[in-house]
Amino acid sequence: MATIKDGDGRRLKPYRGWHALWRTLFLIDLVDPEDPDGEPERFAVDVDYVVFEDAAALYRDDRQVARSSLPVSFPVPGGVIEVASTLYGLRRMHYVREDGTQQQLRPHRGTPEELRARLGRRFPRLSRVIAGVAVAVLLVALALTVPQLLERISEIEWVAEHVGTFTSPIALPAWLNGALVAAGVLAALERALTLRNHWLIDADTFLLGD
Repeated sequence: MATIKDGDGRRLKPYRGWHALWRTLFLIDLVDPEDPDGEPERFAVDVDYVVFEDAAALYRDDRQVARSSLPVSFPVPGGVIEVASTLYGLRRMHYVREDGTQQQLRPHRGTPEELRARLGRRFPRLSRVIAGVAVAVLLVALALTVPQLLERISEIEWVAEHVGTFTSPIALPAWLNGALVAAGVLAALERALTLRNHWLIDADTFLLGD
């Protein structure tokens, strides 16, 4: 919360399909717990993947009320909206109530996240297959990448002198390493579109990003 700044009151820009190259948008309607009979207010979180500072902006009824770099927890009626990203998209966009229960915000129509969610609703079996393949690809990439990374680290002079060297039992040709990186990036994008993230499964996405 320390990174949160006051919004400037500007209106929320309409979302267009081509905005997917640098932007995403999520929505939620909330009623103030202190006024349960009141009208629900629409909150929107606009995330810009291109910028680092003030990458996320919170809108209340289409007016900007706060902005911040990521990760961030925006205070809202009844709790906070937690936003966090990865190298390939979002890993968290959840409304966390004061009692600890959580609810994922809904992606704006036309965003890649909304299109992926729509695919999951219309073709649940295909969706599960795609998700499973993404996990398998990332685990294979992790198993093949870590030994090669350890070998490179052991080649550092200080590490070689104090720890020793390590020779990876895996030596992949350049074309296969390239294909592995490409498959890993696609798998990481799939995981980001569904806001799934696991400390082990997605560990190698940082290596692929580097």
